[in-house]
Amino acid sequence: MKNLEDQPQLFGHPIGLFILFLTEMWERFSYYGMRAILVLFLVAQTQGDNPGFGWTNAEAINLYGWYTMFVYVASIPGGILADRFIGQRKSVMVGGILLCLGHGILAFEAVWAFYAGLVLIVLGVGALKPNISTMVGGLYPKNDHNKRDMGFYIFYMGINLGAAASALLVGYVGEKIGWHYGFGLAGIGMFLGQLTYLWGQKYISHVGNLVVEEKTSVENRPNLIMDIFKHTNSIIGFVITALIGLAIYLFAGSWSYGLLMLGIAFAVGIGIVIYNDGDKVEKDRILVTYLSFLIIIVFWGAFEQAGGLMNVYASQKTDLSIGSFEVPASWFQSVNAIFILVFATLVGAFWIYWHNRGKESSSLFKMAIGVIIMGWGFFFMSKASTEVEMNAVGEVVAKSGMYWLVLAYLFHTIGELCASPVALSFITKLAPERWMAFMMGAYFASTGLGNKVAGLLGSWSETVGDFNIFTGIAIFCTIIGILFIMILKPLKRLTHGAEDLVTETAH
Repeated sequence: MKNLEDQPQLFGHPIGLFILFLTEMWERFSYYGMRAILVLFLVAQTQGDNPGFGWTNAEAINLYGWYTMFVYVASIPGGILADRFIGQRKSVMVGGILLCLGHGILAFEAVWAFYAGLVLIVLGVGALKPNISTMVGGLYPKNDHNKRDMGFYIFYMGINLGAAASALLVGYVGEKIGWHYGFGLAGIGMFLGQLTYLWGQKYISHVGNLVVEEKTSVENRPNLIMDIFKHTNSIIGFVITALIGLAIYLFAGSWSYGLLMLGIAFAVGIGIVIYNDGDKVEKDRILVTYLSFLIIIVFWGAFEQAGGLMNVYASQKTDLSIGSFEVPASWFQSVNAIFILVFATLVGAFWIYWHNRGKESSSLFKMAIGVIIMGWGFFFMSKASTEVEMNAVGEVVAKSGMYWLVLAYLFHTIGELCASPVALSFITKLAPERWMAFMMGAYFASTGLGNKVAGLLGSWSETVGDFNIFTGIAIFCTIIGILFIMILKPLKRLTHGAEDLVTETAH
């Protein structure tokens, strides 16, 4: 295996980082481009020059929630595929192939192609997303925390370069030329990413390979499904979650959410099996990682209103006119990514300054602050919703200004920069090497559950109103962030100094 310190360098970082940077940039170009027009396509009328499916807002946002949830929940089997069978590097290759096929099929104007494309994208993101992020961490020595954090910030810039460009290009093509041309353009982006990954294999051949530690050979590793029923704690976790699913089915009459909870029951059971596999220090670190997933669910449950409720709001209730030019609603999907490119360095510099003054700067603290700031962005949307006027038949007769959306996305961006790249790096510091891809997959599954919450909240806006939804999200995020800050000390003890070397090397 290549010595990590001897890797070819570019701008002080391994060249492999920039291969992964470009691969992820094009993968996110395809994903966020498709996301920018998905809901707009679903609610577009079935007649006209650019017909869609003619769904209601609630139906479209509901599908969006299910789809984006499964995209990230698929990261759990994607992580298991890498940890147990083929390694992270080959899993990314498989994911890229599936994504090329999925986006390519979406370019065809047929109902079967639409659903088949979504399924292939779900499987592709599940195999690629957790494993490419884990490979970034693998490029750096375990004790080089600061450089690893900066590597994740650079990697995060690639994500947002792709997201910014795709919302502008794919959004314009989809809205102004044709939805399926937009889907096809997203597919071209993914194909370029796959070519980049293939070309750069020589720079990443030493990372992302199947790890088998001496203490746990492949044959002696836990059976992730069967071992759920061999330990009391995993049985209890599985049964309680499954009973919640059964109650949802019996008393709420929802088989879909009942099945979802059954799936979560298996995820809970597997998570406890992996917890049981660790020693004392590993168990504590795994536990604090699981607890951090709660704040991740809250964060993305609020943040992902961007692709659903806020996307529809921009299209239907925002004045998009600048003189004679009508701004495509999908362009607002690029605002967050553009703000990230502008503010990422400033936010990173602030946290270095904050740390050097001896202030609290742990990853968990940054995540809590990020949730609070992001939540405050919804107060701007609350104000915007008070400017909208409807007539007696439910038609919009007065719209809110675009600046409210821009201000909301600004706060969302600052919150995201505090929470998201830090969370990725945090997991690579705490997770046992043999379960690294699973833990990253569990993180992305948490974001998936957050996406589902986002879709659920967005669809409720049809009945409870935009003002109540936006204000409720802002208040709830503030409360959760404050609660995590209050229990920060015991959570930090559970990390057993995993971030201590950051303190030693930051001065």
